[in-house]
Amino acid sequence: MRFLIVTLILSSLLAGCAQNPVTGSNDFVMMSENQEIAIGRQSDEQVKKQYKVYGSKALQDYVNSVGQRIARQSHRPNLTYHFTVLDTPDINAFALPGGYVYITRGILAYLNSEAELAAVLGHEIGHVTARHGVRQQSAAQATNIGLTIASIFVPEINTVGGNNLTNLVSGALLSGYGRDHELEADKLGAEYLARTDYDPQAIITVIGVLKNQELQDAILAKQEGREPRRYHGVFATHPDNDTRLKQAVSEAEINKSAHAHFTGRREFLDATEGLVFNENSDQGIVRYNAFYHGELGIALQFPQNWQIHNQPASLIAVSPQGEVQMQMKLDASPNGTPGEYARNLSSYSAQITTLNVNGLPAALFDSADSAGGVIFYDKQAFILQAKGKTRENLAELKQKIFETVKSFHAITSDERQLLKPLTLHAITARKGDTYAGLSKNSPLGQPAESYLRLINAQFPDGEPVPGQLIKLVR
Repeated sequence: MRFLIVTLILSSLLAGCAQNPVTGSNDFVMMSENQEIAIGRQSDEQVKKQYKVYGSKALQDYVNSVGQRIARQSHRPNLTYHFTVLDTPDINAFALPGGYVYITRGILAYLNSEAELAAVLGHEIGHVTARHGVRQQSAAQATNIGLTIASIFVPEINTVGGNNLTNLVSGALLSGYGRDHELEADKLGAEYLARTDYDPQAIITVIGVLKNQELQDAILAKQEGREPRRYHGVFATHPDNDTRLKQAVSEAEINKSAHAHFTGRREFLDATEGLVFNENSDQGIVRYNAFYHGELGIALQFPQNWQIHNQPASLIAVSPQGEVQMQMKLDASPNGTPGEYARNLSSYSAQITTLNVNGLPAALFDSADSAGGVIFYDKQAFILQAKGKTRENLAELKQKIFETVKSFHAITSDERQLLKPLTLHAITARKGDTYAGLSKNSPLGQPAESYLRLINAQFPDGEPVPGQLIKLVR
């Protein structure tokens, strides 16, 4: 009887419907358009607390103009849209309810035309016009309200078993949303491209670019022992890029028109000239395998040919064959001496050697399973710790690991002159140009050739064509 009451309550909650602006069918939603806009506005404030807005007004204006052009041809042209470029190397774009759309400078680096930019923005506008965020929010809200009321009649819902039931109900309400919504957004994006005279095929190109980025990042992720990063890949229910590609091809062909479409390659390259690539200077920079951080006031040199990955919470260096990984972390409030810190960090049997590293108190630790050092500077502890796939791998590279620790020093005034971010610049390819040749002495280091192919949509083995506009990183 009590479970019948729960069923009746949930059924009544699911009765609220509104017409979908895209399909015309009734969807379950629990908010008005004004409420949707208010949620988007509030969430926009949170996004901008988490991410910096990219500082170029010219680029912001350009992206906004392309986004507004697409939005005017969407299913909700009367909504006020806001387009923002975020200052992060993450490869991403996303939309909030109410017309708030974001794109990172990270993904802009991998696009090659205005039509491709329009494809990304069109996809995100599709999420807004189909009210995907609103429908997800409404489903989650219904679950919470229904279970709160139901707990009055069925107290057991508040037990551990009841919590499992909560998870099951919530999962059932939200299952499939990721896959269905992403595919629908691809479809809408292709439709909006056609309406604005951009080539709908651009959405296929973009998905191909994202697939190549995913493949390359999978290689790096394996070396770093982490999960690969994927655009719109947070939930397992999202379609993989192969599925999205097939869907986008189908929709683009349907929306093709007889006249020529606008690509806008030169316009896009002009707008993104000087775009910051990878880390901005306030996040620390890597130059020729040396790391410099102005705010922390430090610098150190990693072994040549190692891959350096500057992440928000740590700095990771991976040996050429991926057999050893070294990580640097920061402890803002260390206790004891460097030697004591190193002892607590490593095994009891580790060999601890105290020393000064360029005038700074430090300690090396050496064990069969890990090796590295601890340096105290400016009341903080900088920890460099390396581990190998096997003990033999670690043993072979210990000398390079200790050399890296001993290279740690306070940044010099000359080194501060290097604290400028890498930026994108377009050139015209000449006869004989190759990505291998163009990547020589690149500040990107060992992966430079792959990066150049990726940002020019010629991954994995394409080469520049004489007269072609290509992007370089300087």
